[in-house]
Amino acid sequence: LPRFLPRGPTPTSSPLNKPAYKELSNGSVHITLDPKVLEQELPPPDEKEAMLPGEQNNETLETRLYWRRFAVLAVFSLYSLVNAFQWIQYCIITNIFTGYYNVSSIAIDWLSVVYMVAYIPLIFPATWLLDKKGLRMTALLGAGLNALGAWVKCASVGPGLFWVTMTAQIICSVAQVFILGLPSRIASVWFGPGEVSTACAAAVLGNQLGVAIGFLLPPVLVPNTADDKDLMGHNISIMFYGTAGVSTLLFFLTVFVIKDRPPLPPSKAQAVLSTVPAEDYSYKKSIINLFKNKPFVLLLISYGIMTGSFYSVSTLLNQMIIFHYPGEELNTGRIGLTLVVAGMFGSILCGIWLDRTKTYKLTTLIVYILSFVGMVVFTFTLNLNHLLVIFFTAGALGFFMTGYLPIGFEFGVEITYPESEGTSSGLLNAFAQVFGIIFTFIQGHLTTDYSPLSGNIFLCAWILLGIVLTALIKSDLKRHGVNVSNINKGQAVPTELPSEKASSDVKQESSSLPRETSI
Repeated sequence: LPRFLPRGPTPTSSPLNKPAYKELSNGSVHITLDPKVLEQELPPPDEKEAMLPGEQNNETLETRLYWRRFAVLAVFSLYSLVNAFQWIQYCIITNIFTGYYNVSSIAIDWLSVVYMVAYIPLIFPATWLLDKKGLRMTALLGAGLNALGAWVKCASVGPGLFWVTMTAQIICSVAQVFILGLPSRIASVWFGPGEVSTACAAAVLGNQLGVAIGFLLPPVLVPNTADDKDLMGHNISIMFYGTAGVSTLLFFLTVFVIKDRPPLPPSKAQAVLSTVPAEDYSYKKSIINLFKNKPFVLLLISYGIMTGSFYSVSTLLNQMIIFHYPGEELNTGRIGLTLVVAGMFGSILCGIWLDRTKTYKLTTLIVYILSFVGMVVFTFTLNLNHLLVIFFTAGALGFFMTGYLPIGFEFGVEITYPESEGTSSGLLNAFAQVFGIIFTFIQGHLTTDYSPLSGNIFLCAWILLGIVLTALIKSDLKRHGVNVSNINKGQAVPTELPSEKASSDVKQESSSLPRETSI
């Protein structure tokens, strides 16, 4: 038939009102059609049946973009930067902190791993808070705890105060839980459909820039003065006090700048969600729905593998470089900077590309494959005794590996809409932390007991598995479907197109039909 059978018309008003139309006792409808009837086009169905909750009253929905969105994005990116800096500032000069605190390299690794460990149990209360209390409360907690942890570090300057610096790092790791899941939420509730992926990439960019500065500044601020621990302590205190001052300023900016959402939504997808009553939302049901979503589960695992590999490489970069190039702490920081800065460019370019093309799965798969190629090249060129080659291969690896991060966020939001962006992003980050912990410890042991080559091959094998899982993801761009629909005219785009068959005996089920219809 040219269209689905209408739900609304009664037998007296339907063009099919002929003796051949009769209702059976079993609840189905049996229709016998002649060729002339087949040529008739039925009236359009009641499209409200296919709409998401809240779409039926779309005549009153308005959208608008506000300049404040750029200030919100900038402040969030900056305090996310400081939090990421505090994550990596120890590991990039592992040999210096092991000497100063007189602890093992494993203990210093834990200053990085604690970020990942804290995230896993706290992600569920953090995403619940984001959904119930909103963006502003979550941002204030993240910025406030970030500043508190930075000030506690100032009290940890002393060879016997490693436990104080660990306590401070735990506080910063809790702050991170209220930071990492916000990029997609900020992008969705403040930015329009033509800029949402770029905005998400820019929000992730702040965190990446913090890692880049964390690779660059600590080796410069805290040079290896093993014969003078007082000077070393003075240099460490300069780094800690500077971080505390900046993070405090950013906390006050967060108080004045960041709001839950703009007065009017920026996109049709957000406008639809804004009409759904708050009492209809269930956090528990949202979590269950996400884990029942097979494409999203595949994305969880593949995203966890890629991002966990990046965390592991970042944590162990100092040990890998120093193994082959002793005394090159400063260049190790520069290599890490190259890796992350290249990834920042990758993030922005991928975000712009997604906004223009909406080819989420294809882009994700290509970037994943190129990350694998970059990891293989980095692995087998690490021991060539040419630092310039390492700079080049690390840059190529970073461009694709860290460029993947915002792509995964946005792909997750697309295939899980209308579920909360904060919840989907939080779960993606949680799986990244789980894989990051596992990969860091296994690769760390392989690097220490054998060589960096063994640890890097281990990561290559897992990234290859991630490519296979990414290829299996079914791309269903639900949010994009709502944004491109003509909501002002009451039209909605279905998430799946119905199949049409010309047959004399077809049984079709549809949510827009009240009964099973046999033709």
